[in-house]
Amino acid sequence: MDFTVRYEPSPDEVARALDQGLTRQLRTLYVALPVALAGAGVACLLAGAVGLGVGLMVGAVAFPPALKWTARRMARRQLAYICVPTTLRVADDGYACVTDQSTTTVQWSMFTRIDGTPEFWLFFIGNQWSGFLPRRAFDGEQQAALDGLFAAREPAGRG
Repeated sequence: MDFTVRYEPSPDEVARALDQGLTRQLRTLYVALPVALAGAGVACLLAGAVGLGVGLMVGAVAFPPALKWTARRMARRQLAYICVPTTLRVADDGYACVTDQSTTTVQWSMFTRIDGTPEFWLFFIGNQWSGFLPRRAFDGEQQAALDGLFAAREPAGRG
């Protein structure tokens, strides 16, 4: 496999990739912290500490959207560097991403996990989301080749 494509990610596309990547990265936190806050809130309400209990319950509801808002705010600072015309050269061993401002070469072996979604391939190093490739940048044949490459690298027992 060896092909080159040009595309320009949109701010909305980057925001969706970020949201999907962080949601997968922080899945446990998205569930565990609100559950813990709600449980503590119920305990406080039962103990008569109404103000604290209500505050904890509000925190349980507000935490997930607040986390997403914070991540998007941080990402907005990078949009000027990400949402530019980009050339991707994809090969069997990795890819190169070239813009007017930077050139990055990455080996597929660097990623411990690559999750395919209908819109993106999301890249993880350990449990940390580290980037994405948009499917729309590739034609159907190229998408199939990438899906096959990534499926072949999946660890045994993962599905």
